[in-house]
Amino acid sequence: MKNYKKQKWFHKLLRRRLFFCFLILLQVLALLYLIISQSLTSSVISLIFRVVSIVVAMHIISRRHKEAYKLTWVFFILIFPVFGGLTYLFFRCQTRSKKLLKRMARARQQTKSGWPNCSSYEKVETLAPEHMRQINYLEKYLSYPVYTNTKTEYLSPGERFLEVLLPDLENAKKYIFLESFIIQDGEMWESILAILKRKAADGVDVRIIYDDMGCFLRLPRNFADEMGTFGIKCVTFNQFVPFFTAIQNYRDHRKIISIDGKVAYTGGFNIADEYINKIHPFGHWKDAGVRLEGEAAWSFTLIFLQMWIFTTNEEENLFFYYPWGKIECPIEKSDSLVLPYADAPFDSENVSEHVYLQTIYKAKKYLYIETPYLIVDNNMASALIMAAKSGVDVRIITPFRWDKRLVHFLTRSYYREFIRAGIKIYEYSPGFIHSKAVVCDDELAIIGTANFDFRSLYLQFECGVWLYKAEAVFDFRDDFLQTIPLCKEILSEDCKCNAFVRFLQDLFRLIAPLM
Repeated sequence: MKNYKKQKWFHKLLRRRLFFCFLILLQVLALLYLIISQSLTSSVISLIFRVVSIVVAMHIISRRHKEAYKLTWVFFILIFPVFGGLTYLFFRCQTRSKKLLKRMARARQQTKSGWPNCSSYEKVETLAPEHMRQINYLEKYLSYPVYTNTKTEYLSPGERFLEVLLPDLENAKKYIFLESFIIQDGEMWESILAILKRKAADGVDVRIIYDDMGCFLRLPRNFADEMGTFGIKCVTFNQFVPFFTAIQNYRDHRKIISIDGKVAYTGGFNIADEYINKIHPFGHWKDAGVRLEGEAAWSFTLIFLQMWIFTTNEEENLFFYYPWGKIECPIEKSDSLVLPYADAPFDSENVSEHVYLQTIYKAKKYLYIETPYLIVDNNMASALIMAAKSGVDVRIITPFRWDKRLVHFLTRSYYREFIRAGIKIYEYSPGFIHSKAVVCDDELAIIGTANFDFRSLYLQFECGVWLYKAEAVFDFRDDFLQTIPLCKEILSEDCKCNAFVRFLQDLFRLIAPLM
């Protein structure tokens, strides 16, 4: 009976989602009909749209945009001169919505007072003087504090993550904040939900933020209401609506779990059974995350609350959640630095990209990267190539088994030029690697949610942790080296392809910023 109910629920959800897609398709077809029909009205409209496209193309070229975006949009307008310019205006006007910017500014202003005075910035010049530029950018410019008194634990794969997480959830006394791109019913979610329900019944403040597009075919429409019956506060980020709107392009790709402000998690782990290898849709699923215990965990509480305020427009008393008010943080570590940060897509500040680039530029001996998607612009590609040509041992692990065929096809299109420059490319043979992590020179590591692709770097809400000589730095380095024997190294001869495939690679790379 239980399986029958689940199957019935899934079909009902699928029908509703397909109906929404059908409504969007009708809107697109109506616009196309208006443009291509032979009436006098459509001819005048077509002429106006062509003029708009010319003006828009000139505007794009003059703007301070990423070159990849400029090239993609101008190419799109050349191919579709009638509605290309209109499409750009449609996306540009919505994605730069003043309403969204005001909401985010309000959320940031509310949480501004919550950043503590326990930043270890004054110790940085002594501890890591060569990394002052990166810390200045994150703390002085973006207001994300750097901490010392924090234990870090590298977690991989998902089975280990869940094993460590569940006891921490059981120990929660005041609040549990959970933010995830994907939540799906299964063994992983049921084991977490059982604890959340008990804790909520005991008076613990339990909150969930989930992305509606990430859970498009995974959760029922009344999921938030169902959580409410358990005493769990739950909100949907950017709820999907059946209208052709560019705002739907913004997704909350963050994964955050904050427990009492004392313990926090982030990384690639969503909440679904493939992440703990209970099911194997793409072979063995390898992911990576980090557990923080101590002062730095508070930053993830604030990052979560910032998103909660942005989504709900509620007021929050931040000092109610701060764990180190009348007591000292019991964690004492003065030989490492931990700096959590977040990224938002519409503030013209590409934080995740800048953190990655600065780390690549700092590498002197080696640079190891794990990413499921390798679709980068000229700046990132040039930085990686220059590092390899300068004698840095650059190695990148990507999946052998793909979850998105076109994205994997695009990822492989970069192999040829990277290998030619001396970068070593490996594909994880047992299955799919979902880690988003970088380590260099036995000093720095970045573990977070941002992929090396346009969507993560420019279009999604992301977060991560910058680590200097913390335990997780060395654990990830060791795990990376232990993963290499499980991979197939891609050689130049593996990248040979015919002219047609190369043409498709060039074509899809051109439109990659719009994917």
